[in-house]
Amino acid sequence: MPFIPHTRQDIIEMLSIIGAKNTETLFDEIPNSLRQFSLKDLPVGLSEMEVNRIAKARAKQDGEMLCFLGAGAYEHYIPAIVFDIATRGEFYTAYTPYQAEASQGSLQLIYEYQTMMANLMALEVSNASLYDGASSLAEAILMAVRLSNKKGKTSIILPKSVHPYYQDTVKTILAQQDIHLVPVSYQKETGRITFEELKKCIDETTVALVIPQPNFFGVIEEVDALADFAHEKGLLSIAVVNPLAMSLLKPPGQWGKHGVDIACGEGQSLGVPLSGGGPYYGFLCCNKLHVRQMPGRIVGRTIDLNGKTGFVLTLQAREQHIRRAKATSNICTNQGLMVTASTIYMSLMGAKGLRHIAMLSHQRTSEMRQALLTLPHVQNVFNAPFFHEIVLRLNKPVEDVVHRLAALGIQCGYILKDRYPELGDCLLLSATETKSQDDIQFLASQLRSVLQNDTYQGSKKACQA
Repeated sequence: MPFIPHTRQDIIEMLSIIGAKNTETLFDEIPNSLRQFSLKDLPVGLSEMEVNRIAKARAKQDGEMLCFLGAGAYEHYIPAIVFDIATRGEFYTAYTPYQAEASQGSLQLIYEYQTMMANLMALEVSNASLYDGASSLAEAILMAVRLSNKKGKTSIILPKSVHPYYQDTVKTILAQQDIHLVPVSYQKETGRITFEELKKCIDETTVALVIPQPNFFGVIEEVDALADFAHEKGLLSIAVVNPLAMSLLKPPGQWGKHGVDIACGEGQSLGVPLSGGGPYYGFLCCNKLHVRQMPGRIVGRTIDLNGKTGFVLTLQAREQHIRRAKATSNICTNQGLMVTASTIYMSLMGAKGLRHIAMLSHQRTSEMRQALLTLPHVQNVFNAPFFHEIVLRLNKPVEDVVHRLAALGIQCGYILKDRYPELGDCLLLSATETKSQDDIQFLASQLRSVLQNDTYQGSKKACQA
């Protein structure tokens, strides 16, 4: 939006036309008791140049950090062409394509996204995305409850190894809907879901089992056995997955003998930058059998009267703009720009490219794990297979280690103790294809210095030089 200044004369003329004495009159409906006449704690205003200087300094501080911090948001290389196309005016300013005749470009792109995401999950249908990965899990649970047709209280088995922020979001959305969340602990040795505890959680109110892959600790779950277990117990299965990992691992639609009912998760790893935490987007897929209960928008492909291919929003009865009172969901935000970026990214990479990136990320994490476990004060925590995240135990207070490494330009991991007190001396670390062997060796050398209380003189640049 352009900067349009109003002169004093402009203001006088506008007030005269609407019959107001001054601008304060425009706010006379607000009681004086609710109005704030002074803002004492605000600093003195800065000029545009001064603000720009501060913003550049902070961006430089963030941009030069060597990031081994995952925990649900991952640093992947995004080719320049992705946002060169995504930020074209046709996509950048587009909103919900209610008018199909004026939105064929956006609708076709979303249709292509749905097709690729459904293929990646090995399921038949994808929606046009949701707000983020956490809310997509909440929507998947609500969908499962509707599919169950159970009246009264219902229960969902939600493992503790699901991302803790996802757990928080699910609790917030479901708290007032008489849906009970049943936690399941993880095995201390493997980090996987404990089958013995899982069996104890099922009763006549149980509707569905949530299966993370990989889980929050980066551990690869026994998804075939879990999916079959859910089917045998008459439960719906909900997969919450890293979509990039599904290009390398078995996709949810092929888990066990029957596959899962619903798959959801965060799409950030498919061409969306970290961006300080967002915006991201959530995806949700299922089979055609369940599509009537799928939340969010769906784009369909059709033929017009002239025999030409066209794209439209379909099955709109779920939407708040059609039947608000009976809609399957009123949380149907479609993060269109991020989906546009992911569609371009997946098209550019293709199946082989995505698989290569996933394999390289796993390889880099394996190299990081091997390098760090050679240090005398570092221990491995879980002995199960992993994708591109690991949990390590340190012999020093993890907050001190994280802060000292941050001073050296390294974001070394996620501190687990706040959400998992039993892992109080542990860090969750991640490596992707963006990390070189030199980066990993730099992390290992600086972590060694910190754990041994050595004083390191220099910086990352000096080390690499």
